[in-house]
Amino acid sequence: MKVRHKIGALLASAVAVGGVVMTAAPAQAGTWKVSDNCDVPWISCSYGDLWLFYNSKQYAVKDGRYVSAYATFYGNVYDHRGTARYQGSTLDTYRYVFDSGSNGDGQYMKNNSASVQNCARDDGYAVYYNSGYGGTAQYFKPNGGWGDCNHTNLISALKNNNASSHFA
Repeated sequence: MKVRHKIGALLASAVAVGGVVMTAAPAQAGTWKVSDNCDVPWISCSYGDLWLFYNSKQYAVKDGRYVSAYATFYGNVYDHRGTARYQGSTLDTYRYVFDSGSNGDGQYMKNNSASVQNCARDDGYAVYYNSGYGGTAQYFKPNGGWGDCNHTNLISALKNNNASSHFA
């Protein structure tokens, strides 16, 4: 009789512990907003070369100053929405937004850009309609070291329809 009580108590304890383990909360996911893909810990780069502006060229610069919010990128960006990666059991997500305290500040940048400025000395870029470098594209030549960052409006098919960018 005593053995049955001990086995019953052990089984009850095991079920109680199992219930606690089954209801443990998962690790919290982190979501951050960044305006430069170099601010994402797993992306290795030194600075941003491609600048995507919230406004068209004629409204982005006034009296030699930027008056439009922008986001900067270095290298290939598969999805202008952002990027995510698991760190153990935690999903870290970085969303790309416009920044600078100007018009468009804090807005998500995917499908929200009107103009582009390529400040890369040696690299051309293409901006694409679809994520993953697909669909209609527009090419932006490198500045060639002359300091001209080639600020250009996106073509009508890409204005507010930009989803990825790639070295060209």
